[in-house]
Amino acid sequence: MTVETSATTETTDNSADNSQATKTFTQDEVNALMARTKSQLEKKFSSKYEDLGDPDELREIVQQHRKNKEDYALKRGEFEKVLQEKLSAKDQEIQKRDRLIEEFRLNTPVIDAAARYRAVNPEQVKALIRNNLRLNADGEVEVIDREGKVKYDDKGQRISVDSYVQSWLQENPHFVQPTPSTTATRSNVGFTQDRLDITKLDMKNPEHRKLYAEAKKSGQI
Repeated sequence: MTVETSATTETTDNSADNSQATKTFTQDEVNALMARTKSQLEKKFSSKYEDLGDPDELREIVQQHRKNKEDYALKRGEFEKVLQEKLSAKDQEIQKRDRLIEEFRLNTPVIDAAARYRAVNPEQVKALIRNNLRLNADGEVEVIDREGKVKYDDKGQRISVDSYVQSWLQENPHFVQPTPSTTATRSNVGFTQDRLDITKLDMKNPEHRKLYAEAKKSGQI
């Protein structure tokens, strides 16, 4: 009987403990607990940065800084775009200027000289000798060799465009127009003041045959 009473007493105590362990909280109590926890955490973390000011103000400053960075990036992109456009326009102006200088200082003098020295096609002559000419940093024309070195004459002067075109046509006579068969130009086939050198005549050439006939008629042969 005594044993049964002890067991009953022990069972009653355990039930009381379980009742206390499973105690429930109301919503207000939960809210109050969460508010206290939040307040404690804010105090814990804000105490480290309290010298910097209010956390909300810091957050606003950070957000504004990020926005300023984005705005700067956009403005920088626009600036670089405008800068590239200006640089491109500048390059085009420089190229246009260089083309004008090249046309005035190089191409035109070459064509003019080739025409004066009776080139069959002055434009063709310009195309053939163009790689042997260049404009230096001062905008002056230089005659160069295959290695890109400036060519000089016997007097140590830089060869001019005019003299270069003349010598080139003399070395390449097939690019020169035939000389008209007049009295002033007959020396090209050996016609001197005294008599015609018939050894230099090409009797297959009608002009030379005419010269031969005239010389024979005048008694020079």
